[in-house]
Formats: sequence, C-alpha cells, structure tokens
Amino acid sequence: MSPVDPFAEAAGVDVRRLRYFVAIAEELHFGRASERLNIAQPALSRQMVELEGAIGAALFDRTRNQIRLTVAGEALLPRARQILGSIVEATRMARRAAEGSIGVLNVGFVGSATYSLLPRVLNAFRTDNPDVDLLLHAMNTAELREALIERTIDVAFARPGIDDPEVVDELLMEEPLVVALPDVDPLAARDEVALSDLARHAFVLYPRFPRPSFADVILRHCAESGFSPVIAQETMDVQTALGLIAAGAGVSLVPASVQGAQRLGVAYRPLQPPAPTTRLSLSYRRDNRSATLARFRAQVKAFAAANKAQSQGQAALGGASVSPLQGPA
Repeated sequence: MSPVDPFAEAAGVDVRRLRYFVAIAEELHFGRASERLNIAQPALSRQMVELEGAIGAALFDRTRNQIRLTVAGEALLPRARQILGSIVEATRMARRAAEGSIGVLNVGFVGSATYSLLPRVLNAFRTDNPDVDLLLHAMNTAELREALIERTIDVAFARPGIDDPEVVDELLMEEPLVVALPDVDPLAARDEVALSDLARHAFVLYPRFPRPSFADVILRHCAESGFSPVIAQETMDVQTALGLIAAGAGVSLVPASVQGAQRLGVAYRPLQPPAPTTRLSLSYRRDNRSATLARFRAQVKAFAAANKAQSQGQAALGGASVSPLQGPA
C-alpha cells in the first residue's frame, strides 16, 4: 500500500497563488493587484479561480462593483500571510546556513592555545557570527586527532600538528620555547638559560597521556642537548604544570605565549639561541566542506597573518616579539 500524502488536500495551493491571493485581498481590486504583481489581470483572475477550485470555496465576493473577501477568504488571509512569512524566513535561514553564518561548530583545542590566538579568535568570531554556536572541547593532540577522525569535533587547535592522511594541518604560528622554573631557582637570576643547564633539574611534563604529545617534543629537545631529563611529575595540562613549578616540583619548557599569564612563584627565561620552537596548527578533516568551518578558518588565518606581520615588524625594529594575542585591526 502506497503511503498517504498528508498534503494531498492542498495540492492546488502553492506559494505563487497564495502571493496572488494576499495581494488581491489587500488591494481589493484585481487591476491594482495585477499592477503590484506585474502580471496580466486575466491571468491573475484565472489563478484565483484555480485556487478557489483547489480549496473548494469562493474567496472573493465578486457580485458588487468592489470585491470583498468571503468568510473563507477572511479565514485564509492571516494564515496565508503567516505561511508566506515562514517561507521567506526559511529561505533566509537556508541561505545563511549555506553561507555558514548559522549553525554549530565544535572546536577542540590544546590548553596552551588559550594563551595565544584562541581567546581573541573565538571572541571575534562570536561577535561577527552571533548565530553560530561554538562548542569548545579541551583535549590533548592525540585526543584531538581521534575526535577529528570520529567527527565529534569540526576543527582543532593542535600542538604539535596532527599527522594523518584524513586531516589537513595548517600552520598558524611558530613561537620559541622558554623555560618555566620556580622564581627562587638560581637560574631565574640569569637573562637567558642554555637548555643543557637544565640537565640536573627535575622536569614537569605535560600532558601525561595519551602519547605522543607535547611532552615528547620536550624530551626530544632535551635529547638533542645531550641529556635525558629526570621526570618528577607528569600532569595533564600546562595550567597544572605551572602550579607544580610554582610549588618547586621542577621546571619545564612552555610556549613563549604562556608568559602572558603571570603565575605567582613562576619565572620565565628565554633559551639561548638557537632556541627550539613550537608550532600551533589548525587542523580539520580533509572532507569537511562546511561553510561555517570555512568562515571560521578564514577568520583564524586572518588573525595568524596579522600576528606574523606584527612580529616581523617588531623584529625588524629590534624590539620584542609581538604577543600572539594581537588580532587583525
């Protein structure tokens, strides 16, 4: 048995005829309505006859010189306006969805991204796109990769980048690593520290799992400087790591942008050149064609480009590097 069409009763009632009906009902004159609609009057009259036939009731009283709405026409008019208004709104919503200005975007991020581009990018995007809901998910890089593959997030701020054939990894910024150490440590009195000077210090690494992660980046740089660090503590995020460093548990390497958030008991010192660097990347699935994602990527890349230009300008003037929190004008 074929399924019943719930709209079969309204088969002859379409948007065009409802538009025509509303125009005639508001003008109460076929001639003026035809001019308003830019349609010949005989064609307009024919469309109304067909609409009345589809409904099964007369909509206009044509027995006098001036037409009037019948009871059926009076009942239909407010509903026809509502239907047309809903269609206009649905059209606008569909167009905005195609443009990416409405919807939901799931954004994953590593904790260290909150010290650099992430807060300003999110605030700017929310301001420019108030009808896009940003759902935020704090993870480490291994978890970000898994979430992208499983499509539980749309985009990720990852450090280090995500190496996977299904994922596009776009470099946003590269910044030096600096030493975070207790402010009472003798090395805190120096202007800069050699990485090899940390060989006898205990290290606080993050994240603890899953691996590989940023912790392995730190271990690799230590190995390149000729030592394998003593690991005093492993924690899940940079915020907790800084708290443990303030408590004297050890030292660590952190992105330079972390210095923007001063922590009582923690000192930051640059590493002697050539200092190792760390990269913050924007990662997303290669097959993700979302217009909302494209809009978000464009805004993130604009911020990253502005930061790079500002940093290069400062470097040319011999000044300090520009904070990565600066956004495009």
